[in-house]
Amino acid sequence: MALMLHWLGAKMQQTRISLVSFIMLLWGIPFYFYGWQVAKIIIFPCAYLIFCVPLNFLDALSGPLQMAASTLAFNTLQGMGIECERVGTQLISPYFQLNVEAPCSGLRSLLAMTALTAAYAWYTQKTFIRKWLLFMSSIPIAVAGNIGRIISIALVSISAGQQFGAGLHHDWSGYVLFSLAISLMI
Repeated sequence: MALMLHWLGAKMQQTRISLVSFIMLLWGIPFYFYGWQVAKIIIFPCAYLIFCVPLNFLDALSGPLQMAASTLAFNTLQGMGIECERVGTQLISPYFQLNVEAPCSGLRSLLAMTALTAAYAWYTQKTFIRKWLLFMSSIPIAVAGNIGRIISIALVSISAGQQFGAGLHHDWSGYVLFSLAISLMI
């Protein structure tokens, strides 16, 4: 089946299909020669390789993530009593002007968080349900981390100035909030 899928991917010039078939083949060969006992052991490491396949079609999620992050950050800032206005994905205030662009949508941190959580869940959780629950929790954790980053940039821009908030703090806050998201996952 994996070889047929590779042939189909080669004919359609879809590298992703060929890569998925390679992952299936990596799992299928030991399964064929050594049986279910070995295949059961290597099923997760082989399945984890799916994170190595470039999933460019996920870029379509960038727009909805931008809108969700800017809307939730706007609502949170309004709830904190900070006067600002949302125009599309821009947050405008007398103190700052932020634009949640495609790279700031949180898609990369979402993919990284799901990959880390998959490995963490597989090796730390006992039951299949707990593994999947922890894995699925990585999505709201990553989105919340991105929204927290946008809010922190706005708050730093208010207190330390637009240049520092949108400059140095913007560049380094992702690492801090991603570390916090990993702590939440643990």
